[in-house]
Amino acid sequence: MSKKILVWFRNDLRLHDNEMLVEAIAKSDSILPVYILDPRSFGETKYGTLKTGNIRAQFILESVLGLRSALKQIGGNLLIAEGSPEDIIPQLVQEYEITEVYHHREVAREETHVSTLVENALWKLRVNLKHFIGHTLYNKEDLPFPIKDIPDAFNQFKKKIERDSIIKPCFAAPDRINVAEVIDWGTLSSLEDLNLLPQQKDQRADFEFTGGEAEGLAHLQKVIVAMQQAATTKNLILASKLSAWLAMGSLSPRKVYWEIKKMEGVPNTKAMFNHILLGLLWRDYFRFMFKKYGNTFFSPDGFGSQGLVDIANEQDNFNKWKNAQTGFAVVDAVMTELNQTGFISNIARQTAALYLINNLEVSWIFGAAYFEEKLIDYNPASNWGNWANVAGVGNDQKSKSVFDLDKNIKNLDPKGNYALTWAS
Repeated sequence: MSKKILVWFRNDLRLHDNEMLVEAIAKSDSILPVYILDPRSFGETKYGTLKTGNIRAQFILESVLGLRSALKQIGGNLLIAEGSPEDIIPQLVQEYEITEVYHHREVAREETHVSTLVENALWKLRVNLKHFIGHTLYNKEDLPFPIKDIPDAFNQFKKKIERDSIIKPCFAAPDRINVAEVIDWGTLSSLEDLNLLPQQKDQRADFEFTGGEAEGLAHLQKVIVAMQQAATTKNLILASKLSAWLAMGSLSPRKVYWEIKKMEGVPNTKAMFNHILLGLLWRDYFRFMFKKYGNTFFSPDGFGSQGLVDIANEQDNFNKWKNAQTGFAVVDAVMTELNQTGFISNIARQTAALYLINNLEVSWIFGAAYFEEKLIDYNPASNWGNWANVAGVGNDQKSKSVFDLDKNIKNLDPKGNYALTWAS
């Protein structure tokens, strides 16, 4: 009997640096690449927000089609299904006589719960669900400490891993693939099928995101070219926009690292290199914090207490904030840009969060849930971890005093041009 491995893609929509895919090809006669669109990812939350808004949904759909196209180019395809993975994967296992299922391990509550449901269903069929790790710059087993001993302070974490850990080389993308025989590979839902409307392009936006591995790699090359032309503020902003492809796993953090590392000797590139590396390290830090502390980050009080919450006006204040109607020009500009484009800078995110928490006295949970809907580069660990930090309920309680709204506004909009551009 031939060995068939089902490769379940989730937030790892790439061929390059994909150990799961490389191992599945090496250890099987044929593989069945699968992507499942889970309706639970598109429902409404208890905060009146959507799990996934139209801008990120469009990016996800483009990323999935990009993966299918890439697989076709090397002789394969991607089976696309819609429903609950715990129902669909066991059906596929039986239909195609699958011997093992591979997938990437996640760290947040809902994603790990789905993995557990799939694992339990497969256990009944005596089929193994093999977990891989491929979302971080540093592998868990290469850290200089066990997960339970990871320093809570980011600077300590950064110092220790940069001193005592290595970043592994990337896995090569396969150039040939042998897939199971499938009659119907399935079609991908449209935005309309998901009850979402396409976002009209806003002429004020200086950047347009298109999902998929090819687009992510092309943008990475633009960043490299920008580095060669000497780092400027504009180039730093360009560099920070890698995050959407990283969130979907269309770009591997290691690929980003090794590509920009090639530029190390080029004059004037150090600031940009450090900027990108810092972003990758923060991604790792929050993922590892989620591994260490589980779901404490989803609790309103987290590791401390936010302080004052104006319960009586909370919903009204939250609505004003998300609709860019607070009357505070810079904050309204930030929210307009977010609503129109799905992307805002890190300092803009902090500014909006500080205003919601401290000035409007709304629970930070509402803000985090709204960013989950709107951000094109949303990933659970970074989003909820950052919001908890700004609210003073993060795991590093010493960081409470770091955030300053006035200072943020001066850095974000020193001459008032930003507020003018994005006035709603």
